[in-house]
Amino acid sequence: MRGAPHPLAPAGPRSASHRGGGKSESARLEFMARALAALEDLASRLDVRTIGLLAEPVSGYGVLLSALEQPVAVEALRREDPLAGARLRGLRVREEMLEAEGGVFTGSEMAQLLRISRQAVDKRRRAGRLLAVELGRRRWLYPAWQVVDGHALAGIEETLAALREWPAWTKMAFFLSGDSRLGGDSPLAALRRGRVEEAVRAARAFGEHGAA
Repeated sequence: MRGAPHPLAPAGPRSASHRGGGKSESARLEFMARALAALEDLASRLDVRTIGLLAEPVSGYGVLLSALEQPVAVEALRREDPLAGARLRGLRVREEMLEAEGGVFTGSEMAQLLRISRQAVDKRRRAGRLLAVELGRRRWLYPAWQVVDGHALAGIEETLAALREWPAWTKMAFFLSGDSRLGGDSPLAALRRGRVEEAVRAARAFGEHGAA
């Protein structure tokens, strides 16, 4: 029922006791209650057909993001945050990059692929020899396309070195996007074709001047 307290919302006295005994738990419960109330409100605005389409087999986060991209949801979000549309587009772009070219691996999975220890994977990441993006607290995900037949893709380390000043998400976008300096090919495609020097030059130019 819109406007009424959500059934999972902590009651007043209990909430106060939680704040005294564990602020993090109280904050978590409050977040869950508000998030669930918002989802309940969103579900009431969507028609049955749309809900059925959104519930097709994808990740839970994918379902949530798709729901938030519906016009009725975007309009509701914009009333509270004028930049909501831009934020959602940014999230969608990131999700697409994470799913592109084989998806991503955890540090442990990357260690198995490269036949090295998890610590060695972390060391390569910190040295800028492997690309990883951070999702959540100290949770690193590694693009699968960096590894071919148990070895790092030829030229990946040199290309990453040329991009060392850029944030991880920008580096990922560089590898996956078409580049005019490569005749419209993505740097990843260029590396796969053995055009290492060209990809490295494109990365250096990107590092100096930004995207073309």
